[in-house]
Amino acid sequence: MNTVRRHSFDYEKDISGCGVFGVIDTKGVRIPGSVAIAGMASMHDRGNGLGGGFAAYGIYPEMADYYAFHVMGYRDERLAEVEAILKSHFNVKAAEPIPTNLKANVSMPPKVWRYFLEPRNDRPQWRELEEEDYVVKVVMYVNTTLGAAQNVEDKAFIFSSGKNMGAFKGVGFPEDIAEFYRLDEYSGHLWTGHNRFPTNTPGWWGGAHPFTLLDWSIVHNGEISSYGINKRYLEEHGYVCTLMTDTEVVAYLIDLLIRKHGLSKRMAAWVFAPPFWDEIERLDEREKKLFTGLRMVYGSACLNGPFAILVGNKNGLFGLNDRVKLRPLVVAEEGSRVYMSSEESAIREVCGTLDKIWAPKAGEPVIVEMEGK
Repeated sequence: MNTVRRHSFDYEKDISGCGVFGVIDTKGVRIPGSVAIAGMASMHDRGNGLGGGFAAYGIYPEMADYYAFHVMGYRDERLAEVEAILKSHFNVKAAEPIPTNLKANVSMPPKVWRYFLEPRNDRPQWRELEEEDYVVKVVMYVNTTLGAAQNVEDKAFIFSSGKNMGAFKGVGFPEDIAEFYRLDEYSGHLWTGHNRFPTNTPGWWGGAHPFTLLDWSIVHNGEISSYGINKRYLEEHGYVCTLMTDTEVVAYLIDLLIRKHGLSKRMAAWVFAPPFWDEIERLDEREKKLFTGLRMVYGSACLNGPFAILVGNKNGLFGLNDRVKLRPLVVAEEGSRVYMSSEESAIREVCGTLDKIWAPKAGEPVIVEMEGK
């Protein structure tokens, strides 16, 4: 019997593209989770079942004044350690398992809990920090101690920490993750979703999108090839990446640039996807000075590689492509709702009548703010 030897160069990679979807109602009208689920399900073939997730805003109105921490882990003793840390740094308003459907088609789901918290006045550590910096410090502390275990089964970590919002993610297709977390029972004024095809990073529950910090959430189609320098830059400012996925740096960079350094969303977009140097040379003196300064100060925060990202927070949603538009992004409007997606078909799946639809230019952010913000 003849056999054919399969050489390493015969390997055919299972190519897919990742998919992102976002919808916001600028008047604050609540959108059922079924809308985001249907939009993501229509892009099923952009993933391979190794990651999916959603972020939703306005889902905890009765607890809107408290930080909603979502925690995951496999071992009860690890989860108990997380809880002990949280109780030592916060007043716990409520704590409960996140409702799940264990019959959903997901791979090795961990246990997931949520806590509604307010920082203690008698803080045992980091007393000098402002409230949001204090929350970030606790998240980083938990995720760099209990979340840094070598074995995935030994990890326990915080994967969402904002007010009146939450991330829901894991290993599976987005519609399976939605079924696991029972997201059709939620409604909110802003949703983002993600269908993951892991490229150079592991497909595991912590590595699924969205990545969050405080009320920032990021979903991303593409690859951040500047991960190394971005990660080192963040570490200089007290952030630590522990989730083994390139996109994690974007969530922390957003927090650093906008919340900490006071840049606008448009300025942050110019840091992530700045004009090329030859383009800057052709600008007038005022713009040349602006973009030269941004590139010199924030060169280590520039995102290299192909990407389309959606960024959500309490005030709105914005989308951004890389400088040469190597990943697709489509935007549409219908009344007070704005949609952003990897594919036009996903938008039309959930909205049959659109007032306007377009594809943003490379490196040009689309920024949508809630009315009154």
